[in-house]
Amino acid sequence: MTEQPTVPLTAEAKAPEAPTADPKAPEALTADPKAPEALTAEAKAEVLVEALPYIRRFRGQVLVIKYGGNAMGDSNEAAELAHFAEDVVMLHAVGIRVVVVHGGGPQIGALMERLGKETAFIDGLRVTDAETLDIARMVLVGKVNRDIVGAIGSRGAVAVGLSGEDAGLLRAAPRSAALGFVGDVTSVDTDIIDRLLAEDVVPVIATIGSDDAGQSYNINADTAAGAIAEALCAEKLVYLTNIEGLRSDVNDARSLLSAVTADQLDDLVTSGAITTGMIPKVASCSRAVRAGVGHAHILDGRVPHVLLLEIFTNSGIGTMVSA
Repeated sequence: MTEQPTVPLTAEAKAPEAPTADPKAPEALTADPKAPEALTAEAKAEVLVEALPYIRRFRGQVLVIKYGGNAMGDSNEAAELAHFAEDVVMLHAVGIRVVVVHGGGPQIGALMERLGKETAFIDGLRVTDAETLDIARMVLVGKVNRDIVGAIGSRGAVAVGLSGEDAGLLRAAPRSAALGFVGDVTSVDTDIIDRLLAEDVVPVIATIGSDDAGQSYNINADTAAGAIAEALCAEKLVYLTNIEGLRSDVNDARSLLSAVTADQLDDLVTSGAITTGMIPKVASCSRAVRAGVGHAHILDGRVPHVLLLEIFTNSGIGTMVSA
């Protein structure tokens, strides 16, 4: 999507990364994505022309997408997953090297409730004993991962499901004794990802990692996505969640921030504007862009085709983070 120099902490629009053929094009992009027949042939052409500079810019670049459980855990889950899969296939078709990293917190919680097991959290992280770890692996690897792989595959791209345990992809160490089998990423071996990308395959990664002894850990998916993006030297790291982006005032929708720097994110956390479950996301965004990832984005995964709106249009949507 659009990139620009450091700006004040205001909710202003992003400047375009590349020239556009027609400044009227964004009008066409506001049409209901569920009703493409509402667009005239000319408007459809304008949409494609506006996307062209971005396609050229990002062709061959790595895009890491963290697809959150919160973005796929409501009554519209099937439709939202379909839109997400269509976006991934579109990005892949124009030559962007897509890597999907997913969570599944709400789905894990739902299964634990069905099994009569209580859930405890410390600082937003699920306390994970051996039984909870088995449930997490079952949901993440056996259910959510398969659903995403199937949705992408049914729309024309080849996707392969992975766990962080596979091929030593995610090495982990325990976060704390109080959290049990919750791990922090200690290293990322991108060899299996690199091989899949070289074969024009979309890797879909569940964030269960392991240590050198083979002990498995449940890893926060936000943190894992950031670590994978860093290791791959990704051009973009995108978080899809259930909020429209970051606000300077959490209670004021008009304070949505379209562009911030990593330093400004640190200030928002210190001020209390960002709390609880958003902290791992913004911390991962800050760390990733400081480590060389081009830009990070926080987007509302419930918006149809939000990835295409962010990456291929001038105005974009959500919040973009730069170093």
